[in-house]
Amino acid sequence: QVQLVESGGGLVQAGGSLRLSCAASGSIFRINGMGWYRQAPGKQRELVALITTDSRINYASSVKGRFTISRDNAKNSVYLQMNSLKPEDTAVYYCNAHLTTINLGAGEYWGQGTQVTVSS
Repeated sequence: QVQLVESGGGLVQAGGSLRLSCAASGSIFRINGMGWYRQAPGKQRELVALITTDSRINYASSVKGRFTISRDNAKNSVYLQMNSLKPEDTAVYYCNAHLTTINLGAGEYWGQGTQVTVSS
């Protein structure tokens, strides 16, 4: 079974930085794409950033220039460097992956989420 394990969330002051990490484990044949979503209380989950197999990167307009997504294929991991954090960035951040497993084929997987809180 595939698992996505997230880390790096926490409490930070406005203007500060955090780095989120997500590592996928299991019988993975290929990771097609990985990304980060976030959801604040009372709001819908939204895409923050994603990176595909061919290294195409998309950012939400609200984070472009402040956040950077990167990957380490050897470690089946994706990272989100968050700089110049704002209180409106406060949310639960979820790791997402589209991947192909050895036995079950292609599928979509989610991490359990990590809380990011930005104080003023």
